[in-house]
Amino acid sequence: MIKRRPVYLNLVQIRLPLPGFVSILHRISGAALFLIGIPLALYGLQESLVSAETYARLATALAHPLAKLVLIGLLWSYLHHFCAGIRFLLLDLDVGGELKAARQSSVAVLVVSLVLTAIIGARLW
Repeated sequence: MIKRRPVYLNLVQIRLPLPGFVSILHRISGAALFLIGIPLALYGLQESLVSAETYARLATALAHPLAKLVLIGLLWSYLHHFCAGIRFLLLDLDVGGELKAARQSSVAVLVVSLVLTAIIGARLW
């Protein structure tokens, strides 16, 4: 008896459960922080410490609405990565590993990261 394996998997049609979605967002947010957040933070720190003129130029650049949107995106990346990291640490300690608890904790990660982003982003704007 030969098993027929699918030749083509349509990834758009596959319905990922919410904990899997949170896991993928955790990886994406970590990559965004590593590839975009750290270089921007180091560049901003370097420019702010050179002189008063470069500090003023950086402050003017960060006051632009597009720069604020980038900062809010990086803020969400940080908060989501932090909250999901705590969730994964608890799962490694066998806390909340049951199906219902895992789904509830993934909802909590999404809600807490979005609410904190909205609160801090409102103060940033």
